[in-house]
Amino acid sequence: MNRRFHAITVLQATEESPTLASLAARARDANARLAAIQDLIPAELRANVKAGPAEDDVWCVLVTGNAAAAKIRQLGPAFLSRLKARGWDVATLRIKVQARV
Repeated sequence: MNRRFHAITVLQATEESPTLASLAARARDANARLAAIQDLIPAELRANVKAGPAEDDVWCVLVTGNAAAAKIRQLGPAFLSRLKARGWDVATLRIKVQARV
């Protein structure tokens, strides 16, 4: 069988696949949530905080290091308040500590 494959962009592949489209939408949502609370995070900690997955009313924030996680836990109520004010139905903020690489 002689098939010719044509190259497509990642965006085209994402749009053509329902699974990839759903994954891309979830990633955009998580990044939008992080952008909404970015100014509440102390400047020196922003590089240590990444958007994690959101499911139902739970959003996960990925943090590098225990000290940063402790500070983010303190800011949790402010994050939830901001997210609710911006239209997200988030009841629980999970904080996962990632090892430094």
